[in-house]
Amino acid sequence: MKTFSEKVKDARDLLGLNQQELADLVGVSKRTIATYETVDVKPRQSTMRKLASALQVSIDYLKRDEIDDPTYGLEKEPYVDEVRERLGAKAAREIDFLMEKNNALFAGGEIPQETKDAYFEAVMAAYLECKEQAKKKFGRKKN
Repeated sequence: MKTFSEKVKDARDLLGLNQQELADLVGVSKRTIATYETVDVKPRQSTMRKLASALQVSIDYLKRDEIDDPTYGLEKEPYVDEVRERLGAKAAREIDFLMEKNNALFAGGEIPQETKDAYFEAVMAAYLECKEQAKKKFGRKKN
């Protein structure tokens, strides 16, 4: 089991980047990257997303020490990002949680990626529809 610091350093090394190059990709200082790699300090969520993208790994992989597959959860990230853009950070956390719990359905099986994508799209569509209906029913009335 690797720590956040070890995962950042290993992924950076695997890509052949130095700390400054990674810092430039993420939009932080070289000192910040050095801190991530030595002190095991984790960044804010927005920086974590940029760091995961620059390192070509999933956010779940960086956040959770027990995950050792750098690609774990990558298939749900576009859906979480879309919900974040449309409805904000709270909704993104909700859909991430929902999709993470549903991801267990795929454990141990050989399900084609197209099928997984279709499932995640259906979950996201249902979530967005529920949010829209709740907004209509319980949201502020326009005058």
